[in-house]
Amino acid sequence: MGWQYDRDGREGDSRADAALTVEDLERLPDDGRRYELVDGELDVSPAPVRVHTRIETRLSTHLSNVAPDGYEVLQGPGVNFNAERTHHRIPDLAVVLEDDDDHPYLTKPPLLAVEVVSPESVFRDHHTKRREYAAFGIEAYWIISPAADKPGIAELRLDGGEYREGRQAFGEDVFETDFPFPVKLVPHWLLAAGPWRAHIGG
Repeated sequence: MGWQYDRDGREGDSRADAALTVEDLERLPDDGRRYELVDGELDVSPAPVRVHTRIETRLSTHLSNVAPDGYEVLQGPGVNFNAERTHHRIPDLAVVLEDDDDHPYLTKPPLLAVEVVSPESVFRDHHTKRREYAAFGIEAYWIISPAADKPGIAELRLDGGEYREGRQAFGEDVFETDFPFPVKLVPHWLLAAGPWRAHIGG
């Protein structure tokens, strides 16, 4: 779990307070950390490090370049999981249909959610968010491992309300999928120095 904050942004135990909503997030400090809500309680992650942001940027660029018209690739979109606005997640990346672009937060399941694993988020990304994203109806979930020597990507696809293991690739192998649109991706070039734009698509 992350830190707990009260409604005024003070660090402490918020479980005795009324459930927080996304409106309460506006009063929290703009300190670079990621503030999410789970059943009305804050789940806070540290600010992403350089490796994390490099992967997000390169993947977002690549997906945007290959996405057909009508699709949009979003970095860090807020997603409300319920009408009460007490369950709010911020995937590292998401792919949506342009017609489903809600404001100020998404309320429909993205077609794809992507999380880049950090040391603090291993359990959250592999277990907690896997369960939550499946229950919300997100059709595909990619988990990216940023290991410096051999980064990898694993695809999960929704089947009967649960995620099933799909394709995966590591290092210089080519990851290929047809959802949410045809994509080829070489995990090595999510991190490696050099002409990544020319090689990331295999």
